Amino acid sequence: MWNCGLGWYNSLVMDDVSNFQIRAKLRGYPLEFKTERDLFSYKVIDEGTKLLIDEIEIPEGGTCLDLGCGYGAIGVTMAKLNPRGKNYLVDKDFVATECARKNCELNGVFNTDVVLSNGFSHINNIKFDLIASNLPTHVSKETRMQFFKDAKKQLNPGGKIYVVTVNKIKPYIERTFEEVFGNYTKGTHDKTYTVSWATG
Repeated sequence: MWNCGLGWYNSLVMDDVSNFQIRAKLRGYPLEFKTERDLFSYKVIDEGTKLLIDEIEIPEGGTCLDLGCGYGAIGVTMAKLNPRGKNYLVDKDFVATECARKNCELNGVFNTDVVLSNGFSHINNIKFDLIASNLPTHVSKETRMQFFKDAKKQLNPGGKIYVVTVNKIKPYIERTFEEVFGNYTKGTHDKTYTVSWATG
């Protein structure tokens, strides 16, 4: 596991009343992200996302997915770490995918596809070596379960799924990973967030 952290900077520049630009160092790469006011954590990269980015181990040349990509912090970083692989950034929100597409260009990563999709609905023919997601807390258990079942179907043998969640649902994630994937590993955590992963 790499552990470069955010030692360089994590700052906000305001372009106008609705457009923002975050500058941050992720896994050793100085990156910039254009964001919009209505997107999750539009002023600063949130702590859960940073924990997840520092935890993921990307297979060289693998096919990777940032599911629920928002403006693309996880997916862009994965693309930087996986220059010979293919990286998908997926979100159901049009504004998010437009920002993610711009941020791939802004940071010079072109080994990416940004897809407007509700979960796996528009990428259900692709197999992945790695799936990463900062899971929202407001979705139902049924929705999360469907997400994990779909992820299981689309992981290559030996592929991994990483999620970051608030600590209060960690026991649920552990039980569900054991049920769906047959294994569970607790990764990095702090007082608010836990990274969990399983092998498909």
